[in-house]
Amino acid sequence: MHKPDGEQGSAPTSGMASGEVHRTQLAHERTYLAWWRTGLAGIAAGFAIGRVLPDVVGSTSWPYVALGTALAGSGLAAMVYGILHYRELQAALRENRQPRTGEGFVLALAAVGIAVGVVSVVLVLLAP
Repeated sequence: MHKPDGEQGSAPTSGMASGEVHRTQLAHERTYLAWWRTGLAGIAAGFAIGRVLPDVVGSTSWPYVALGTALAGSGLAAMVYGILHYRELQAALRENRQPRTGEGFVLALAAVGIAVGVVSVVLVLLAP
């Protein structure tokens, strides 16, 4: 629940008015929800590719199962990262410090996404 200006639970960070703090918190929340939407989309796409598509294609199913598993796993990872990142941003705002970034994790997630994209292109080109 939103508290009136000046009653944020801790003093607003120095140099930021309470309105700025509130807008920053709302921006953090939107980013958190975007990570969750991305994660849910990855899980749904992974399920569709890994469980539904092999029946539709009617050929060897293991590449689709592997691709679906990678997508669902990356979707789950995005959701986990979203909550961890949100908590770090909120703590940094309360403590008036720069947030620690999860740059390595985001790069790893990007690498998985690129690999999934390449495998998808190969499957599309090689599918009967």
